[in-house]
Amino acid sequence: MPDLSALAWVVLAVAAVIVGISKTAVPGAGTVAVALFAAALPAKQSTGTLLLLLITADVFAILTYRRHANWGTLLRLIPAVIVGVGLGVVFLAVADDAWVKRVIGVILLVVIAITLLRRRAQGAIAEPGRRGPHRIAAATYGTLGGFTTMVANAGGPVMSMYFLAMRFPVKEFLGTAAWFFAIVNLAKVPFSVGLGLITGPGLLVDLVLVPAVVAGALGGRWLAGRLNQGVFERLVIAFTVIGAVYLLF
Repeated sequence: MPDLSALAWVVLAVAAVIVGISKTAVPGAGTVAVALFAAALPAKQSTGTLLLLLITADVFAILTYRRHANWGTLLRLIPAVIVGVGLGVVFLAVADDAWVKRVIGVILLVVIAITLLRRRAQGAIAEPGRRGPHRIAAATYGTLGGFTTMVANAGGPVMSMYFLAMRFPVKEFLGTAAWFFAIVNLAKVPFSVGLGLITGPGLLVDLVLVPAVVAGALGGRWLAGRLNQGVFERLVIAFTVIGAVYLLF
């Protein structure tokens, strides 16, 4: 077991609760958990430790929203996500922690700006009959999402902006995100083991934090049923901006 202070354990426990909530209620909040883990643990260990907790929370998200996924959207994303994950593996092998954080922060802020501008201009990605924008958006967001989720478990904000731009209702948003990240996170495990991100001490930390993830997931399920569409979208955007600014500075 890593020798952590009481404060570090509190920070990790709070982050674990946020992981659960982010999977079943407010996806953008996941970036806050990324930041807290990076503050409490060494950078590489934090990435691998958090990944396994994310997978635990993915199980609860799928059980809750498994019938609400938009599979057409998920299938369009697959090729781009594979490319993004591959680029992320290469980037992790050559970049240091500072560059990783700054690059992801810039990407997230650009994605937020583009998404909000598109919505304001009424050029929604999901406009009926416009298949071109669908393909372009899937390629762009899918590549960025695969890259950011591989290098820092920070793909949530990128994909949240895509699903938000698709104008999914709350449950369809959460169901599509649940299946997306369950599949992608499982696919990341072999790469994370190979890069030394998943370690024995990290597994022990995960065992201690799993109950906090479960509590957050159950609390998030209760919260999601009481959020209206407008509040949900504002929360997603707000947490995405907070996470992006933290990673950048």
